[in-house]
This record gives sequence, structure tokens and C-alpha cells, in this order.
Amino acid sequence: MNILFYHPFFNSNDWIPLIQQQLPEAIVYPYCAGQNPPADYALIWKPNHEMLAHRHDLKAIFALGAGVDAILDQLQQTPDLLPKNVPLYRLEDAGMALQMQEYTIAIVMRYFRRLDEYYQQQIMQQWRFLPPHQYDQFIIGVMGLGVLGAQVAKRLASLGFKVKGWSYSLKSIAGIDCYHHDQLDIFLSGTKLLINLLPSTQETQGILNKQLFCKLADDSYLINIARGKHLVKADLLSAISSNKIKAATLDVFAQEPLPKDDSFWDNKAITITPHISALTKAEIAVPQIIEKIHRIERGEKVVEGLIDFNKGY
Repeated sequence: MNILFYHPFFNSNDWIPLIQQQLPEAIVYPYCAGQNPPADYALIWKPNHEMLAHRHDLKAIFALGAGVDAILDQLQQTPDLLPKNVPLYRLEDAGMALQMQEYTIAIVMRYFRRLDEYYQQQIMQQWRFLPPHQYDQFIIGVMGLGVLGAQVAKRLASLGFKVKGWSYSLKSIAGIDCYHHDQLDIFLSGTKLLINLLPSTQETQGILNKQLFCKLADDSYLINIARGKHLVKADLLSAISSNKIKAATLDVFAQEPLPKDDSFWDNKAITITPHISALTKAEIAVPQIIEKIHRIERGEKVVEGLIDFNKGY
């Protein structure tokens, strides 16, 4: 069994020994430009055309992340990037859910306890009391109730917050008021803090826009930890300027790294983190991938994490 590994940011030495240890019958090699040895499986992120072109021997491709939009975006430019009829799988949770919970709790509590405002007062050497937020009025809305979104919503609800969730298909989650595609306006009404965890699809691009912001509660907050393409930059800046949105934390951007001349850097209402809300952990991801490989080798149909190209996730 031959396995091709490629990730532009991960160190292959953190992954390949783990794969070989748990799948000793496999020969695992990192991709090198100009070389094209056979591969039964490909573990990849942002592959180039040469890497996968004309590979008729592949049994499955595994994207080394929860989302596959980077690969799907490439497919739009190069439709024959992936071999036809070869299944593409995403990681369902490789330590990401807990990290997402930690990240959102930290930011939510920062806004709920008004610590961001106290920090600005510190810079200006001001000693002034700010009325605290109340749990019953600080309503949190989570857009996207997949594996990660559902875990984030439930964790925040366990802390005493009233949490609403919105997804394209109606979900049922204990303790969460769930809304579906046609109920977006109802979901947004009264929402004080909005967390975006939607998948990146043609339908969701630009969904964080002026029309949506106008339907939030006044002096609301935004956390975007999904994809930069969800956000219309000018609309957020306008909403902040008009005080509709009081503050925003952004972990994802349309262009990464964020250019040094980007206006987000200098906006005091915006907190920037470099796409670190949830990182793929090799020690958790590798067993998940190998379990699927074993099942494929046994001739089983594996649907968990299988990408529907029509839906984009």
C-alpha cells in the first residue's frame, strides 16, 4: 500500500512516522515536485494539479482539515484536479471541537465581562465602571450546526448563556433553540453575539453582510472562525462605524496571511488571530484516517466525512 502525503504548512515528520507506526504495511512518502510514484491513498491539503493529475490508482483522498473549500476552490479553476469517482473525505474532528470551544469561550467571556472595553480604558488611563451584561439579555447565535458548531453551541449553553443555532437543514440539539434556512431573520432577531461556523459554499459566501448585520441586536458582537469568504469586509467596517456592531474577533480572512496594509489591523474594535482557533492534531487525525483506510480495504462503504461535491461539504 502506497500513501502520498502533502501539506504546505505541516511538518511531514510529525505525520509520516505516526502513519507508518499504525499502518506498518504502508509505504508513506511526502510529495516532491517532479516525482510521481504510485499511490493508493493521498493525504493532502491544497494540492497542485501535477500532484493528482492522471492518478487512476487512487482509492480515496483525505483532506487534512475539517473543511475542503481550499480543494473545491482549486477544482473550479482546474476541474480535472481530482481523479473522477475517487471519494474525498474531510476530517470530522481531529481535536478541533475542544479547541473551538476553548477559543469561543475565551472571546465570549471577554465581551460578556467587557474586558475589551476595560483594556481600551487602560490605554487611555481611565478608571470607570461599566454596567455588566446580563445572561438573559446576552443571547448568542451560532451559524452552522455541524460537528464543530454543535459542540460550541452546547458548551456555551452549559455556561448559562441562551444559545440559538441556525443551519440550512433543521437540527435538534438539547438546550439549543434551532432554526433552519428559511428562519434566518427570526434567528438573528435579538442576537447579541454571532458566531459563524458555516461551511464555505457558493450559498454562504458573503453571508456576513450589511443585510444580516442590520437584523442583529444593537451593539452586537461578531466572531468569525469559519472562512474569510463569508465576510463582506466593507459591510463589517460600516457596521462598526455606525456602532451597530460593537466589536468583532476574526480568525479567518479572504487572504491569509492578512496583508500588512489591511485596514483591519488598525481598527480598535477588531481583534485578529492568525487562523488558530482550531488546529489539526496529527495524533488524533491519523487514527481516524487509518480506520477509514482499513474499512475501504475490507470493501466497506465509508460515508463518515465523505464530501458531497454538490453541497460543497
